[in-house]
Amino acid sequence: MPHHTHSCVIVDDNEIDRLTALAHARQYPQLDIVGVFATATDALPVLKNQPVDVLLLDVDMPGLSGLDLRASLMQVPVCVFITAYPDYAVESFAVDAFDYLVKPIRAERFSHTMARVQVFFDLTRKAQLFDLSLGADTVFIKDGHQQIKLNLYEIVYLEGLKDYTRIVTTTHQYTVLSSIGNLVQELPFQSFLRIHRSYAVQRHYIDKVTAQQVYVHGFTLPIGRSYKTALSDLEPHRRTSGLF
Repeated sequence: MPHHTHSCVIVDDNEIDRLTALAHARQYPQLDIVGVFATATDALPVLKNQPVDVLLLDVDMPGLSGLDLRASLMQVPVCVFITAYPDYAVESFAVDAFDYLVKPIRAERFSHTMARVQVFFDLTRKAQLFDLSLGADTVFIKDGHQQIKLNLYEIVYLEGLKDYTRIVTTTHQYTVLSSIGNLVQELPFQSFLRIHRSYAVQRHYIDKVTAQQVYVHGFTLPIGRSYKTALSDLEPHRRTSGLF
């Protein structure tokens, strides 16, 4: 099945590095290179008026840095920083970097990034909004024109994936366009027990709780440090004694 194309802009003040990034990007037909710029200052006014899907940005550039450019274009879904300086990595994730590549770019590493980018966009396209109009016992997952009815008691756990949530049932997995934080505030999901910033589980599926993990219907999920207090309230037979 052919991939959808994703518009891409490259910004790097070093000509050789800029051409190298372009050469790598051209190996991936799903990337539609719509702009190549030598400075972030040149790129910013264009990108303000031209929405793109992917940014490949150098960090250390004269005038406006790649970090500054990204901070002004947070609506772009994927930003990959390419830099000679690993020290910028922490700052880059503060502006929601999708990935961080250190020069010189290796083809294998770039390929790994592109695979993750494709998974991200495939997930974005397939994720569907949910509909809670049937009341507290069921939810409808919209999949194109088809609606899939889920009984809440069949849902084992929820996994947060940034703006999306994976709903794992006893037999299937679905992805909905809602953060886990928003989802667990909806009335049907308020009974779910949050065990981690990325996970919430159905209490009746919990088999065992240890210091670091929850065993739930054949799955092993991590426990977030700030959520241990909530788990300590479970019935004694559901947890390993002496760990809380």
